[in-house]
Amino acid sequence: MKGKPAAIGTESPTAVASPRRTVAFGGGLRVPYPEPKTAAASRVGQGNRHADTKPEQALRSELHRRGLRFRKDFLIRCDEVRIKPGIVFTRARVAVFVDGCSWHSCPERHIMPKNNSDYWLPKFGRDLERDRRADEALVSAGWTVIRVSEHEAVATAPDRVEKLLTR
Repeated sequence: MKGKPAAIGTESPTAVASPRRTVAFGGGLRVPYPEPKTAAASRVGQGNRHADTKPEQALRSELHRRGLRFRKDFLIRCDEVRIKPGIVFTRARVAVFVDGCSWHSCPERHIMPKNNSDYWLPKFGRDLERDRRADEALVSAGWTVIRVSEHEAVATAPDRVEKLLTR
C-alpha cells in the first residue's frame, strides 16, 4: 500500500461535504456565494457590465451630440471615498450616474431574483448603501449628483443634465 494511511477518525474526501463558499460584504457580513443554477445563468452573470452599458452609451452619445463635453469613468476622491461616476463634468462639478434598474433596486422595474435570495438581499442593500455614501461624499465636497435610471437614460435624462449645466 502506497502513501500515508488515513488518520483515525477521518473520513474519505468523497464522504465529506465541501463547505459552501461565502462572499464578504464588509462590516463583518458574510453571505453564501450565489451558485448559479444553470450554465445560462452563469453566462448572464458574467456578461453584466459595470461601465459602458448601453443606456450609459446612449446618454453619452446624446449629450455629446448636444455639444456637451465630459469625462467618462473619471475617478473622484472625496475624503476616503473613491467614486467613479459614468459621466463627469469637471468644471461644473456635476457627476452623472446611470443606474441599472436591477442592481440599484429601481422601484419601477426591479425584480428580486428567485434563486439565492440569501445572497441577493444583502447585495442589493450594500449597493444602495454604497450609492448613498457616494452621493453624500460628493455633495459634501461641492459636487452636484444626478442619478438616472437605465429606463430613463435617453428619454428625459439629457434634458435634465443640460438644464442643470446651463443655469
